[in-house]
Amino acid sequence: MAISSLNELTDVLKQKARKFKIAVACGNDANTINALYEAADNGFATPVLIGDETKIQDIIKEQNLDGSLFNIIDEKDDLKALNLALKMVKNDEADVLMKGLIGTDKFLHAVLNKENGLMKPKAVMSYVCAVEVPKYHKLLFVTDTAVLPYPDLSQKIAMLKYSIAMAKQFGIEKPKVALIGASEKINNGFQNSNDYAVMCKMVERGQLPDCIIDGPLDIFLACDKESVAIKGVSTPVNGDADILLFPNLEACNSFYKGLMLFAGGELAGLIQGTEKPVVVMSRSESEKSKYYCVALACLMCLNK
Repeated sequence: MAISSLNELTDVLKQKARKFKIAVACGNDANTINALYEAADNGFATPVLIGDETKIQDIIKEQNLDGSLFNIIDEKDDLKALNLALKMVKNDEADVLMKGLIGTDKFLHAVLNKENGLMKPKAVMSYVCAVEVPKYHKLLFVTDTAVLPYPDLSQKIAMLKYSIAMAKQFGIEKPKVALIGASEKINNGFQNSNDYAVMCKMVERGQLPDCIIDGPLDIFLACDKESVAIKGVSTPVNGDADILLFPNLEACNSFYKGLMLFAGGELAGLIQGTEKPVVVMSRSESEKSKYYCVALACLMCLNK
């Protein structure tokens, strides 16, 4: 049975009674500590906070948390804390790498390092998140919200593969994929129109993972059956998409942030292409979304 909400995701982990060690680089901020505390309290995570111990202990006291649920390694230098967290994951001393209060550019630079980083050989780094919004009847898997500015065809193919793999971890055996554009009409002025045609043909020929795919589609045709009927467009996605693949980062990032801000959305997302799960969250993300990201990372460990 498919996991249809982020709470169901955490329920699955609670039932498994397994704990995964989360190495947090610069774990000095309250949102991260509270999210990890909830994951630890629910029995599926063991947080290792690497950073300024004084600041970490102050936050734990301010939030009235049980400090015994955390392992703390005192390292006040941000880059040293990052390298220590990365080394723990690389050496199988931890299961998940998580960004705390350190710049995303520094964090990703370390993950991408060819000698000491976590990227699989020749892999494309991308990002996929599962988004839950009250008005949609199931989870939406969205890509790429954070990494690839203008993905070319090969990068879009990688994005598609990552998204399908994640959807299948949620129990969706044949996900419906909407390749998003401003309109359903083919326009040679947009490179994504041509890329989408190639991707649809590759799926048809069995060159890509099994899915139901169509594009370009606008958001209405992807996610609203009434709009499909009103427009009279024949599409196998039929307003019931599981996956939305966007043509560029600006469009995708703005879309998901709009859902968070205006539609009460929450998300669980991960960097893709890495040997181990990597959690990268903006400092402005909610505590709940950070908690769900930790849960998603543990789910991916569980199914390896």
